[in-house]
Amino acid sequence: MLTRREEREQAFFLVFEKEFNAEIEMQELYELALETEIVGESEFVKTLAFRTWENIESIDPVIEKYCVGWKMSRISKVALAVLRLAICEMLYFEDIPVGVSINEAVELCKKYASGDEQSFVNGVLGSVSKEEK
Repeated sequence: MLTRREEREQAFFLVFEKEFNAEIEMQELYELALETEIVGESEFVKTLAFRTWENIESIDPVIEKYCVGWKMSRISKVALAVLRLAICEMLYFEDIPVGVSINEAVELCKKYASGDEQSFVNGVLGSVSKEEK
């Protein structure tokens, strides 16, 4: 049984991978990740990854709005995937406290991002939490 943190991490893998494989449907990516055991069988992993990608056209403008002085193209793929997941949780998962989404995003950045990206992600998500809710 996976912890919620592990499930978020696996959803992160899927959203990150999708960025490099735009032509592959999320369902196909998910099935391949299951086969290769990159992700485990989890309804939360699937729901979070799929909901993030299904709402990407409303999530990305939120990221752009709060990345003051940054263009989306300058944000690392890791930070972008983390931001997308966290904002999806903040906007589309009413049962997850905003603080949990922010904290988990920062933890993902500590593990996978470089340098000061965790501060950047924390700042963007802090602004989103104040304005968008």
